Amino acid sequence: MSGPDHSHWLNLEPYSLNAAEKSHSFTQAMRDLTEWHRGRCGEYSRILDIVYDGQEQVDEPEDVPFIPVRLFKELDLMSIEKDQIFKTMTSSGTSGQQVSRIYLDKETAALQSKVLSRLMAELLGKKRLPMLVIDSPSVLRNRNAFSARGAGILGFSFFGQDVTYALNDEMQLDLPAIEAFLERHPNQPIFLFGFTFMIWQHFYAPLKALGKRLALDNGIVLHGGGWKKLQDQAVGNREFRAAISECTGIDRIVNYYGMVEQTGSIFLECEEGHLHAPIYADVIIRDPTDFQPLEAGSNGLIEVMSLIPRSYPGHALLTEDIGRIEGEDNCPCGRLGKYFSVAGRVAKAEVRGCSDTYEANS
Repeated sequence: MSGPDHSHWLNLEPYSLNAAEKSHSFTQAMRDLTEWHRGRCGEYSRILDIVYDGQEQVDEPEDVPFIPVRLFKELDLMSIEKDQIFKTMTSSGTSGQQVSRIYLDKETAALQSKVLSRLMAELLGKKRLPMLVIDSPSVLRNRNAFSARGAGILGFSFFGQDVTYALNDEMQLDLPAIEAFLERHPNQPIFLFGFTFMIWQHFYAPLKALGKRLALDNGIVLHGGGWKKLQDQAVGNREFRAAISECTGIDRIVNYYGMVEQTGSIFLECEEGHLHAPIYADVIIRDPTDFQPLEAGSNGLIEVMSLIPRSYPGHALLTEDIGRIEGEDNCPCGRLGKYFSVAGRVAKAEVRGCSDTYEANS
């Protein structure tokens, strides 16, 4: 299978187009993807016929038909034949919850890797760094947990070397393993990855209780997902960054926003604390009452758009997260494109998040 050719986007820097430069070509690419999936996914085609009367006019990214991300929990949506399925991704879910099922062919999986590589090179450079994963190796062995969390670890581990787990199989801090890792890489830049709540509960809290500070001053922390439990504890991004810096000396602590339904297309936080849409993706904020696009500064439902999905109709998804556009093309960090913030989950939305689903007895 070969979908619409958007390979030229990969030759551009991730944050190199302003609004005027991006809008027309991105809209055309999304229009192509809509027609691609309409012709190959019967359920998606019927949704468009019912909701949009099959007559949608797409002049701007805001006009592209979107579907709620929850549909992937209810339906098997794919634009490929079953014998073309290369990998099935599932979202994290607590016991009894339905999970999203995302079906990838080799082309879509390869495109995910290429886009993620461009974004991670922006963060880490082109050299693989020694990597400390703030999780347990058991997450890759436990098939109940091997979903978004395990896939996230595997995906980001591609950008590390000497990948070492900071927790043992009992989810306890493995200080001997950490100290041996640091002895192997003295005074080197270190890449630390983990899900936000896991880092807080299983890394920061034990280090604080021990009164121990790790020598990780040259480290870079990438974390995402699982904010709900921390917000319940009145821990925001500022408090999180200060706490991790206190026990490691790390200044570069980068949050990201992303989801299994659009793997590879992540929104990285800049030095100013803003989440940025790269040229391969876009974000729109919609009014929860009528789904009309909102201006910058107004809170609403987050819609995420991505050029990546070929094997399933996941290119324009309305999430259950609340956020707002903070600005476009004028972030003090110098990156072009939209930048935004996430305020939380919509009221009564199903709890979700790669790390929120961890239970001590699992």
